[in-house]
Amino acid sequence: MKDISELSNSISEYELFSFLYDKVIEKEIVSFSKLKEIAAPVIREKWAYSVIMRVFELIKRLNWGFFAAINPQTHAKLWREMVISDRDFPEAGDLKKTLQISNLYVAMLDIHGYTRFCMDSRKNLSMMHTLDWAIENEIRRISTQCGAISQRERGDEMVVVAASATDALMVTLCIIDYFSKTDVVQNPEISTKRTGNAEALPVFKISAGITGGNTQSPLIITERGNLAGFLLNSGARLQTRANELSPVESRIMIAKQVLMNFQKENANEKCSLVANNALYFFDTGHIEFKGVMIPTCEVVFNKNERYKEKFSEEMVKLLTSIRDNLWEQRIFQDLMELLAKVVHVMPGFSITLQEPIQGRLTITNDSYIELCRLAMRSYSNEDYYLAVELMHHMINICEQISGFDRLILDYLRGVSSKYTMLLDSFSAFIDREVDDKASLIFQGNLYKTWLAAKNGVQAYEKLKTLGRKSRDITKKKNIWLNLISQNNAQMEFTLYSGKK
Repeated sequence: MKDISELSNSISEYELFSFLYDKVIEKEIVSFSKLKEIAAPVIREKWAYSVIMRVFELIKRLNWGFFAAINPQTHAKLWREMVISDRDFPEAGDLKKTLQISNLYVAMLDIHGYTRFCMDSRKNLSMMHTLDWAIENEIRRISTQCGAISQRERGDEMVVVAASATDALMVTLCIIDYFSKTDVVQNPEISTKRTGNAEALPVFKISAGITGGNTQSPLIITERGNLAGFLLNSGARLQTRANELSPVESRIMIAKQVLMNFQKENANEKCSLVANNALYFFDTGHIEFKGVMIPTCEVVFNKNERYKEKFSEEMVKLLTSIRDNLWEQRIFQDLMELLAKVVHVMPGFSITLQEPIQGRLTITNDSYIELCRLAMRSYSNEDYYLAVELMHHMINICEQISGFDRLILDYLRGVSSKYTMLLDSFSAFIDREVDDKASLIFQGNLYKTWLAAKNGVQAYEKLKTLGRKSRDITKKKNIWLNLISQNNAQMEFTLYSGKK
């Protein structure tokens, strides 16, 4: 039978469902609009309504993929944004395939320590089953309570889609609360406490990236109901950056558009996150992703990290100078002022050096600030050698300070590399100037000494190169192999990929 009209007028609900069921399974019906077309002869019958809705649920399950679980009751906002509702069946419709709407947000989440947990639990597989159950069921429940939809990807990764910036941030923080056993959200309508066997799971930290809220970042839904497009990829890039900045603790990075929309949504009616002053947004500048520059922010939700508010002004000044390419003076000065402020507001430290810096073998908060001031004076007095040298010392010191902000360290490394590049070119130019004006710079016997030293160095380097190739030096291979053996531990190499 190919058409419902071939059935007798006494067709039953069961026969109608069976007929449509076969069409759905055979992929002749993959959309609600096609279902209405085939069921047109009976679709106006009251008794057919329940059958049509049951078949629609089957279509969703088989063809909507990521969005199979949404419905107008549990995901009202997402339903409005992502489904073309049917006029006759308002609780049914067709999933949009191309989305260029501002009210759509994607959060990419990653669980720290998942691989180690799996290795540690290989003799207790019930723990792995418990974690699997929590990710598949509890996170889906939390997402639904937040009006969002979630899906597990590749073991320890989760993708969440929400219809507002507030929902995206809320669901992300609720998931962090669940895995970290914290209470950042403090919303009685959303339960993030573990129950049953999940209470025995260890604390997990989460890195997350949230993007969206911009019609210029389209998202498409594939034939299988999966997500694809730049919006998804940029969310993954933000999550990766969050993991780079904090490989141990939880961290959320968002596109600045998400922040702007979050502020608009909470301008009048404030969500619990705003009402409880649970969040602070720290400007982290731009990151480049496949040729596209994304303005970003860090969502600071840990009370122990709220000290970042105290140097936000200095951070914005540096970011502005970098954006405007003010390398002549402002970037160096702004960076030193930022470092001085960061060290001033952070907990006290004391670093013991292997070699003294400016006569100091121990660096504390106060002495680090003095180094910043010395670097600024050196730069202003055109002593670029000392200024850049001090920057390198600061990097080494920061790497040894427990809890030093990774973002600030990254900017210190990045700016230092640019000034080091300039210094190399500057040194070559200055050396040529010295050669050309040596008779003016060095007077009397000092000039003769300079000439002798210059000629001596050139001759020495030539002779040393010649000597290295001499056949009179024996056992070169033995020396080389002995050195490899002596430095065996340092010679180990592993190409690292992924999280730490």
